[in-house]
Amino acid sequence: MSPSRDLIFGLVLSGAACFVQGQSSLPSPAAHALAATKIPPGAVAVLVQETGASRPLLSINSGAALNPASVMKLVTTYAALELLGPAYRWKTEAYALAATPDGVLEGDLLLKGYGDPKLDLEAFWVLLRALRGKGLREIRGDLLLDRSYFERAQDDPGRFDGDAFRPYNVLPDALLVNYKSLRFVFLPDLERDAVRLYVEPRPPALEVVNVLKLAAGPCPEGSAFREMLKPTFEPARRRAIFSGQYRRSCGEKDLNVALLEPNDQVGGVMRQLWAETGGTWSGTAREGQLPPDARLLHAMESAPLAQIVRDTNKFSNNVMARHLFLTLGAESAGAPASGPKASVAIAAWLATKKIAAPELVMENGSGLSRIERISAANLAALLQAAWRSAVMPEFIASLPVVAVDGTMRRRLKGEGVAGQAHIKTGLLSDARAMAGYVLDRSGRRHVVVMIVNHPSAHDAQPAMDALLRWVYEQGSR
Repeated sequence: MSPSRDLIFGLVLSGAACFVQGQSSLPSPAAHALAATKIPPGAVAVLVQETGASRPLLSINSGAALNPASVMKLVTTYAALELLGPAYRWKTEAYALAATPDGVLEGDLLLKGYGDPKLDLEAFWVLLRALRGKGLREIRGDLLLDRSYFERAQDDPGRFDGDAFRPYNVLPDALLVNYKSLRFVFLPDLERDAVRLYVEPRPPALEVVNVLKLAAGPCPEGSAFREMLKPTFEPARRRAIFSGQYRRSCGEKDLNVALLEPNDQVGGVMRQLWAETGGTWSGTAREGQLPPDARLLHAMESAPLAQIVRDTNKFSNNVMARHLFLTLGAESAGAPASGPKASVAIAAWLATKKIAAPELVMENGSGLSRIERISAANLAALLQAAWRSAVMPEFIASLPVVAVDGTMRRRLKGEGVAGQAHIKTGLLSDARAMAGYVLDRSGRRHVVVMIVNHPSAHDAQPAMDALLRWVYEQGSR
C-alpha cells in the first residue's frame, strides 16, 4: 500500500475513534464475522435506526468521514428525484444544417446531446427511424456532434484502476451513445469445434480478430473469464483481438468493452444503423457546435428519471450516476455542467433538509472515487428523509432487493431476510459499504448503514450479511 493510502487509513481510523456513540459494539454474529477478517473495529461505521425513531438502535463510529464506494449513488439519485422530479426527461436533438430537397440533406446533420444517460442502441435506432419517418433518406455532409452541454471531461478513463476499456470507467459525455460500449458475444459452435463471435453494435470499420480455441473445463467468472479470452484492444486501429481459450461449459456469454473513441463510437453506430434503415451516408463524424440558423428535424426524449434512477441503483451504473450528478449542476447553474456546480446544488439541497454534512466530499457522484466521503450518520439521515419524501416510492423501488435482483440478487437466498430488504451496495479495493432499508419480522422498517474502509474491506461481506440478519430478527425480540 502506498504511503498516501497509509496516511488516509490512519486519519480515518483515528477520526473514527472519536465518534463512538450509543451501543458501541456489533451484534455478536456480525462481530464474530468481522473478527475473522482481522479488520479492526475502528475501520467500521454502523448505524441502525427504525424509520421515524428519534434514537438509533445501534450506532458505531457513525460520525466518521468514510469512503462509501457506490453507496454514494444514494445521495445523487435521491437528490435527482427531488430536484428534477421523477418525470424529468433528457433531450437529444437532430438538426439539418442545409436544405433537404426530396429527403436529401445537402450538408451536415448535427446531433446535440443534453446528457441522456440511457441513449442506448435501441434508443439511438428510434432516433434514426424518426428521421427516416420524416423523409430524410440521404446525408451528403458530415455528422456533427455537439457535446457542449457537459464540460469536456479531461480525466483519463484508466486513471482509477488502469483499465480504460472497462465500461464502469467510461467518462460522462453529453452525447453518450450505448454507454460508449460494444457487446462481444461468444458461444461454442460444437459442430465446427470453434467459437462463434458477434458484436452489438458492429460499426462497419470495426475489425474483430477471433482466434479463440474451444477447451474443456469449468467456466471462469468475473475477471478470470476475460483473462481466459486473452483480449487485445487497439482503439486507434478500431480493432479487437481474442487469442485465448473458450470453455465449452461457458455456453453463451458476453463481454462489454469501451473500445472506441467517442466520435468513432457515435459515427460507427450511426453508419451501421442508418444503413439498416435504408438511408445513405458517406461522410465522417466530428465535433461541432449548434449554429443559430440550424433547422430542428427531430427532438427525442429519454426514459423518465424514475426509470433511470432504478437502472442506476439496481445495477450500480457509474456513468448513469455521473450523468445525474452533472445534470443537477446544469439545471441549477446552467450549462456547461460541471462537478463543482453539482456539488453546490447538492449542498444547498441538503441544507433545506437540515442535514449538516461538513464531511461530505463528492467528486463525481458515483462512488467510483478515492476521495468521496460521507458519514454513516448522514447517510442514515438521508435515508430517513427519503422515507418521509414524496419520491419515497420511486427511491426505494430503485434499490436492489435482497436475494431477488440487482447487485443483491445472489446474497442471503433462502434466508428470512430474503425479499425483506432494499439495500444498495458499494465495493472498491479498500472500501465496502451497504445502506438501505430492512423490514423486520414484526413489520417495522429500519434504516441500515454499514461502511468499512480497510485494505481487507473485500472480506467484510459476511459481517454485513450477519448485520442484515440481526436487524430482520429484531421483530422476534
